[in-house]
Amino acid sequence: MTAVELAGITKRFPGVVANHDIHLSVRKGTVHALVGENGAGKSTLMKILYGMQKPDEGTIAIDGEQVTFSSPADAIVRGIGMVHQHFMLADNLTVLENVVLGSEKLYGIGAKARRKIKELSERYGLGVKPDLLVEELGVAARQRVEILKVLYRGATTLILDEPTAVLVPQEVDALFDNLRELKAEGLSVIFISHKLGEVLSVADEITVIRRGTTVGTAVPAETTPRQLAEMMVGSELPTPETAESTVTDRPVITVDKLRLEAAGGKALLDDITFTIHAGEVLGIAGVEGNGQTELVDALIGLKSADSGTITLIDEEITGWTTRKRREQGIGYIPEDRHRHGLLLEAPLWENRILGHVTEKPNAKGVWLDPKAAQADTRRIVEAYDVRTPGIDVTAASLSGGNQQKLIVGREMSHKPRFLIAAHPTRGVDVGAQAAIWDHIREARREGLAVLLISADLDELIGLSDTLRVIYNGKLVADADPATITPEELGSAMTGAATGHLEHDETPESPADTPETPEIRKSPESPEDEAR
Repeated sequence: MTAVELAGITKRFPGVVANHDIHLSVRKGTVHALVGENGAGKSTLMKILYGMQKPDEGTIAIDGEQVTFSSPADAIVRGIGMVHQHFMLADNLTVLENVVLGSEKLYGIGAKARRKIKELSERYGLGVKPDLLVEELGVAARQRVEILKVLYRGATTLILDEPTAVLVPQEVDALFDNLRELKAEGLSVIFISHKLGEVLSVADEITVIRRGTTVGTAVPAETTPRQLAEMMVGSELPTPETAESTVTDRPVITVDKLRLEAAGGKALLDDITFTIHAGEVLGIAGVEGNGQTELVDALIGLKSADSGTITLIDEEITGWTTRKRREQGIGYIPEDRHRHGLLLEAPLWENRILGHVTEKPNAKGVWLDPKAAQADTRRIVEAYDVRTPGIDVTAASLSGGNQQKLIVGREMSHKPRFLIAAHPTRGVDVGAQAAIWDHIREARREGLAVLLISADLDELIGLSDTLRVIYNGKLVADADPATITPEELGSAMTGAATGHLEHDETPESPADTPETPEIRKSPESPEDEAR
């Protein structure tokens, strides 16, 4: 039995055909993966199915009956629910209040609603507690609340947009268990992802979209990640692994005993100490919400440290403004490209100027130089393969991955000495991912120092020369990227380990094999020994 049938879907925007003659058939009680490179048209297609946009051509059928949606409310009535990549929750409300919000007529706002939430939570193994404040929840728990929200509204088909982008391996496994529970109850899931290994492990069927149209359907049992990558982008699956070391003995950025406090005096960052040398990538691993954002804010100058020092080359910059830091060679790829990386309603060439207003080619003396900025934007668009009809379209009109490529191109164009790269490939396809990795590796060979923060543990392990784990605002463990596994790193990120993580590749006997990585208390790093 077919739950959802999309036939001949076409959607045009000014200068762009986002979808062309797309066909998608989702069977009841299955997980159907939708994969494709950035700008391939996945998000547009799902917005059409969820009633956020109307197709120019084509039909939608739910449970065999043709339907027309004018809004998400129409789609919800027909059992379509969507969990967006960027969660839509109010931090200062409880789980119950978030779930009920906008659907008060269903079960009220009291005991009946609480009973329904508990029933759904138990039935699908979501483990959601109705009375907790959302701000107290980790990212995986927030995602389960989002899933609960759509189930509460009666969804029988769930659209999950990049659901594993911010999860560690253990949380991904738990999510997949939840999806199997949903499937067992006869619900259908449309799973959008760029992580091909995950797609192959959880999906029953896979539809591949390339350049706005469907190019084929794959059965996971008969498909490899390489074949899937070739269907998506026409090339092999890239790897983040970096073979040669380019680390020098020249310190570029030195952070010493950095502390940052919240309004009440609680430490958001505590005793953060590290040095990154020219040609070195320092990877910071941690579950979101453990101080990574605050560390980035302190390094770029958006927040002032309460104590401790930051030194760039041989000059203390702790009191410098963000502008001065940028002018002196600190590049910044922000974790939230919409809030901190782009002016969504401004054209691409104005976004190229953003953060570099006083620097060439954007400025000539004290004046802006729009023509030079426009010419350089065209160069970035070509060099970084930003898929766009031109440089005068708004940043909002680009897919997320193309927005990210524009930001990476902008930051790399100023030849930074130190690059803060927060989730540089989040939400980008395998082709764009490979290109961004190559740009980082090339700049590293030329002496760039990089602080890499990522939820993609393969990326962290593959690109980093040095790995540190952050937990509750402290650097609690060191790991060797050459030997650590994603599972061991994920375990350390949840607070299960402190000190130096060792992976013993040749245990003498099965009895000697540790269940978790062997832990040795630091000092292991030069910073610790110097303390």
